[in-house]
Amino acid sequence: MAPANRTAVIVDTLRDAFAPLMRADPVAFRAKYRKMARDPHAFYRGTACLFFHDVTGESDDWAAHGAERIWIHGDLHVENFGTYLNSDGRLVFDINDFDEAYVGRFTWDLQRFAASLALVGWQKALPEDAIRKLISRYARSYLAQVNHYVASDSDDDFEIRLDKADGPVLTALVEARQMRRADLLDGMTHMQAGRRRFTEDGSTRRLKKDERATVVAAFRAYLDTIPDSKRFDRDLFYELRDVVGKSGFGIGSAGLPAYNVLVEGYSQALDNDVVLSMKQANVPALSRFVDTSEVDAYFEHEGHRTVVSQRALQVHTDPLLGHTSIDGVGYVVSEVSPYEVDLDWSEINEPDDMRSVVDLLGRATAKIHCASDEDSQQDLVDFDVEAAIAASVDGRRNEFVTWLGDWGIAYAERVRQDHALFVDAFREGQVGIAAT
Repeated sequence: MAPANRTAVIVDTLRDAFAPLMRADPVAFRAKYRKMARDPHAFYRGTACLFFHDVTGESDDWAAHGAERIWIHGDLHVENFGTYLNSDGRLVFDINDFDEAYVGRFTWDLQRFAASLALVGWQKALPEDAIRKLISRYARSYLAQVNHYVASDSDDDFEIRLDKADGPVLTALVEARQMRRADLLDGMTHMQAGRRRFTEDGSTRRLKKDERATVVAAFRAYLDTIPDSKRFDRDLFYELRDVVGKSGFGIGSAGLPAYNVLVEGYSQALDNDVVLSMKQANVPALSRFVDTSEVDAYFEHEGHRTVVSQRALQVHTDPLLGHTSIDGVGYVVSEVSPYEVDLDWSEINEPDDMRSVVDLLGRATAKIHCASDEDSQQDLVDFDVEAAIAASVDGRRNEFVTWLGDWGIAYAERVRQDHALFVDAFREGQVGIAAT
């Protein structure tokens, strides 16, 4: 495609995806686009809409037997992995950030990850052959874990924990274990009349009376969306202490309204207070390019969709995860956890170090796909996912691994070209927001 035509595709796709949010908060989007302009991978992270514009227009004979309509993460790049404290109280390393989760082809998650890995490898000046081997290792690890689930009675027996991790993944888990709730609270709150209140800074704002009442009512409605099996003693745990407006999120959440809510927590001890994030849910990028009628009919709003999909994809989810709405718009509510540490790729530079990491990430990807079927607490995907994936690649696994490597490397090259086109378009004021 000629550069001018591809620029038009990039600009039109971004405008279609983000126009309402651009109008609502142009400053946030200018910051988002500046971050995307930094390097090709930052651009890739912010353009899931462009990725799905491209892949939904391609033929794909790999996903069949039902594997063309499973729960997928929707934005599976190398930086969407990290630690969290699961509902059993264990520190786990896993996939995070389920805002883009939707129903689609299992291959789309793998393709998005493969291109992301190729971009990171290119930025670290790895040879193409080394990048291809890393993508192949990820794919084979994924398929091996799918095989395990085909032969197993359980889809939730794999977790990357302190006693099972090594290398950079273990480093992230150890760092998470050393964190303290009191430190997070001290960084976000201060004491006033013997109670914690949010500290006002450049990312928070006090709410006027009517807005505060609306947010408090939404918080009360959220409590009813917590499953009984995960519910704490409401009389104590969920007692509201403070609420503020919140801004300053990352590349993917620019322009989305959000609030922070402070609740009493596990006990009246001040270091047990809990901070919840109440953030307007995204319209998932994939939904702009596929028939959404079945999914739209299943969910009340995007907050409901995000929460149900995360519970399907992630075993032992945050017990505080839930949803609510404000003026008919869906919001996701989850804990701002002190135990979240993202995988730090800045210190993972050599192929030897990356191999063990992509092994684990391949297995983690298979787990979210295979755990999201008839055994999860939803019935939109009500068939045996691992069997469908295994049948899709039966007898041609080597061919599939080769295809994924070729595709990831080729698409990463397209992203590098797209990034240059985007930067030029942004500088020239073509993307809807002036660069100045």
